[in-house]
Amino acid sequence: MGGKRARGPVIALTSGEPAGIGPELCVAVARRFRGARLVVIGDRRLLRGCREVAHVALAAPRRAGRLDPRNAHYVLQVLDRAIDGCLSGEFDAMVTAPVHKGVINDAGIRFTGHTEYLAERARVRHVVMMLVGGGLRVALATTHLPLAAVPRAITRAGLLATLRVIDADLRERFGIRRPRIMVAGLNPHSGESGHLGTEERDVIAPALRRAKALGIRVEGPIPADTLFVPARLARADCALAMYHDQGLPVLKYASFGRGVNVTLGLPFVRTSVDHGTALEIAGRGRADAGSLAEALKLARRLAPAA
Repeated sequence: MGGKRARGPVIALTSGEPAGIGPELCVAVARRFRGARLVVIGDRRLLRGCREVAHVALAAPRRAGRLDPRNAHYVLQVLDRAIDGCLSGEFDAMVTAPVHKGVINDAGIRFTGHTEYLAERARVRHVVMMLVGGGLRVALATTHLPLAAVPRAITRAGLLATLRVIDADLRERFGIRRPRIMVAGLNPHSGESGHLGTEERDVIAPALRRAKALGIRVEGPIPADTLFVPARLARADCALAMYHDQGLPVLKYASFGRGVNVTLGLPFVRTSVDHGTALEIAGRGRADAGSLAEALKLARRLAPAA
């Protein structure tokens, strides 16, 4: 992959779980993607038709729709190739097709998701998962946790760090001069003055006061059922939900099939699809590449020009 770099950003595209729809989506978008140099990472036998492939060999033969733990290390090697390239400056951004968390854990590898893995490999203490689509940006204070673990995971320091990351990336990457962030409460009615929970009073509100003192334009805590209404969202550049299934159903309703997952706080641009591996349709020619195409477009827009 040596030689003179092409004009425009260089984007690494990871092909994800080999048994899922990731490889076929990569082939579909690579054929028509323009405006950046695209390097697809994975086993070249799965990626015929892509103009440029960084080969990583499968550990076991691929059978569409059939997970094989023997390929779990392959999936992570594909990710590592993209991460290393971004950190070295070889790539200006990375876009990820979906992986299957369960089969990676079945292989004896502790893995909670792309977001957490990227943060660890990039040695970043705090990253934020944000979904973009349907005219919305929805970020998450917590990501892949059991619902019972969410209240303990929400802390003043953690929320403040999350708000600082959101504010910085909206300014620096998205070009929003003075971002407006609206923050959801955790409990129904934002705790109803403590009668339905005290997290809003004891944790969320103090974190927001500190954020305001630092110059971050933030509003909340707002009950989620009134935050996610058109009139209020129209005044926000980003909504911050307290947990995964508080914010993402709204985003996916507005943009399913075209939503994009963005990891904020990394030293490089990373976007991804808003869906999973879709094992049930893998290899049948029915997969919709819309979300991956949108993820590539956003990565191209956010990446620094080469």
